[in-house]
Amino acid sequence: ILDRPRRHRRPGTIQGVRCGQWATAEKYGARFLVRAGRYETAEGASRTRNAVIEFPSYQAALDCWKSPEYQAILHLRQPVSTIDLIIIEGYEGPQPE
Repeated sequence: ILDRPRRHRRPGTIQGVRCGQWATAEKYGARFLVRAGRYETAEGASRTRNAVIEFPSYQAALDCWKSPEYQAILHLRQPVSTIDLIIIEGYEGPQPE
């Protein structure tokens, strides 16, 4: 999952939502690979905060997103934060030469 918040309309409100979302994601085996670290935009557009979250499988990420727990929290986040969330299947094949 690539999670890039575009804007927080009420920054103080989002903290509790993040805790609930993360507790749900952990149940599905999630772990942060990138979390708001230093970055440089080499091309295209970027956001002020970026995260890459790894799940054990593509299906686990979808199951997390579609879970009743995550969906229950979603309605709390949407009024205060706009994000781009992309679920991408990993690649374990050979690297290009």
